[in-house]
Amino acid sequence: MENKTLKILLWALTIAILGGSLWALYATGFFEAAGSQERLGAYIARCAPWSHLVYFAIQLASVVVAPIPSNITAAAGAYLFGLWPAFLLTWGAVVLGSAIVFTLARALGQRFVGQLVSERLSEKYLDLIRRKRDVFLALAFLFPFFPDDILCILAGLTDISFKRFFLLVVLGRPWGLLVACAVGSATLAIPWWGMALLGAAGLAVFLLAMRYGDRLEEAVLRRLKDG
Repeated sequence: MENKTLKILLWALTIAILGGSLWALYATGFFEAAGSQERLGAYIARCAPWSHLVYFAIQLASVVVAPIPSNITAAAGAYLFGLWPAFLLTWGAVVLGSAIVFTLARALGQRFVGQLVSERLSEKYLDLIRRKRDVFLALAFLFPFFPDDILCILAGLTDISFKRFFLLVVLGRPWGLLVACAVGSATLAIPWWGMALLGAAGLAVFLLAMRYGDRLEEAVLRRLKDG
């Protein structure tokens, strides 16, 4: 009975926070500003002297409630604050947001996940996460064409431990964010053909790892045990 009551309270609190966050983003014009890096930067700049805090909150919301890729907001933040401040704020918000959605999915189960993730995406990724788990999550976090936030939610429905999941997020998610911040701050400029080559190389590595990842993992584990 206590667990049921606690679950109901958690549901109510989650709905209130998510609903309130979405309303606040809509009312302040965030979704209109999110259409371009310049408008988003101006939106954040208007919040001075709390711009850094607002930026962190936006990055956190982008993981938990808003359908805005963190890489887009990361580029806008880097344009406004510079490479390293934007990267550290983004990394912290993304790690915290990933932990939150994972914990909520584990506590509230499939019904909660179904409110945030479409059935098509659940069918596409959930079984893969369960079967390949660490290999798939690590590679998906490294490459920008996977829905990282959705994968974090779905991971909460698997048997992966929070500690293991958290380690994968901390080690795997920052690299794409760092590139986005570097591009946004004009520290790094990548031509279209460079992006195409990086994407093709990343896809090749991903496919090879998905096919031979289990063998590589077993070989590494054997090596560690023998050592």
